Amino acid sequence: MTGLKEILARAQREKWATGHFNFSELDQARAIVEVSKELESPAILGTSEGERKHVGLSEAVALRDAFRKDFAIPVFLNADHTKSVEAAKKAIDAGYDSIHIDLSALPFEENVAGTKEIVEYARLQPTTYNLQPINVEGELGYLRGESKIQQEKIEVKKEDYTDPAQAADFVRRTGVDRLAIAVGNIHGISLDEPALDIDRIRAIRAAVPESVAFVLHAGSGIPDEQIRAAIDAGIANIHINTDIRVAFVEGLRKALADAPDETAMYKLDAHAVQAMKDVIKAKLQLFGSVNKIQI
Repeated sequence: MTGLKEILARAQREKWATGHFNFSELDQARAIVEVSKELESPAILGTSEGERKHVGLSEAVALRDAFRKDFAIPVFLNADHTKSVEAAKKAIDAGYDSIHIDLSALPFEENVAGTKEIVEYARLQPTTYNLQPINVEGELGYLRGESKIQQEKIEVKKEDYTDPAQAADFVRRTGVDRLAIAVGNIHGISLDEPALDIDRIRAIRAAVPESVAFVLHAGSGIPDEQIRAAIDAGIANIHINTDIRVAFVEGLRKALADAPDETAMYKLDAHAVQAMKDVIKAKLQLFGSVNKIQI
């Protein structure tokens, strides 16, 4: 089966995007893979540092391996928003396919140094899925907010945005496979809709080699037309977390309200999982990643 780097390159070339969905429970991870199988889309599972602590590093890797065997589609496991070199190395050692080393809150030179260290460390490790090397994502720019519904408007400042020239320098010096950029996107869902700077995406794309895939984090809450424009401008991977968290929790609340005497959690979870799957399906269709698996 095709590796992650090749899938992202194809997505960029053909103007569609892969979906990246976070999970913290078995049934959530299975939901992502089941929908991906149904739509014949590559499955990218993500765990943040908090989600990895809850699930377990080795447990997440074991789940990925089981899903690959049971569903026979490309399934990749990404260490999302890893905030330190030490945590990134632990995920690499555990067997993750992909590392998102997010040192964007640090000064530029420290971001470069730490990201480069992880790229070099990843290259020294045994290859992973289908003899593919570990894929490394760096981040440049500042994303505000957090993965939840926020009862306030989030102001995005122009200085938060990724600078095209700095992005080119960052990529050249670190050797990353993917670059997460800040172009008006925010974590979570705020009271006002995000306004992506599509021209900024194009400018960064023009400055950075085509071999580096672009990632749009915080895809929840962004209007469909902006998502489509972002993909057309060069985004190849889109992260969704808050939208599926909200769907899951609302589905669970409804199940609890409809069946207050039910105590079998897997039965209650079934409603939450279906709500989550409906969102995942809609997102993959929006991203254009349906029927994109090549065996």
